[in-house]
Amino acid sequence: MVHIVKSESNKLRYDLGLIASWIEPGSKVLGLGCGDGELLYFLKTQKQVKETGVEIQESKVAECIEKGLSVIQGDINEEVEDYKDNTFDYVILSQTLQQVYEPSKLIRSMLRIGKKGVVSFPNFSHWKARVQLLVTGYAPVTKQLPYKWHDTPNIRVITIKDFRKFIKEISYAIIKEAEINTDSQDKRGRIVKFLPALRATYGIFLIGKRL
Repeated sequence: MVHIVKSESNKLRYDLGLIASWIEPGSKVLGLGCGDGELLYFLKTQKQVKETGVEIQESKVAECIEKGLSVIQGDINEEVEDYKDNTFDYVILSQTLQQVYEPSKLIRSMLRIGKKGVVSFPNFSHWKARVQLLVTGYAPVTKQLPYKWHDTPNIRVITIKDFRKFIKEISYAIIKEAEINTDSQDKRGRIVKFLPALRATYGIFLIGKRL
């Protein structure tokens, strides 16, 4: 069975639409590395969340502000330290973890200031990346990982299996997860059930404290 996540007028990126489906209406949400605010805007207008965002690129912060979003410019690793415990219901880190210097510290901060965290990232163990490395001997370049080794902002090689193990090691719980594939514009996609570590291009996880 193919699972499709629909968004308003199909405008929302597929992975963001799936994340949005996990967020309860009226929640307090912090978006770390929120980009142009696509997800926060959807959550604010469609689910009436109380949104806050942190983004380092000035131009993207400006786009967020134009949308009427409460977003500040800053380094996510530093800004999370300014919030009190349990300030938010959800803290979202979408496709940014692979660029974080201290993942463990950031995840712990997310689950200090938020009751739950949402983390998504490109799956470095996708079969296309494996084949490229095996056949060519060069670092893989794919749609989800479009950079060459010398100009990539990605400093972490993360796989779905790695992340599951990592969350267990730092004593947190995986509440929900989805492994997905998307089309060329990331607008449509499907959840991968069979061999997700090999076939999924992205992993999305809802995490929280162990009970």
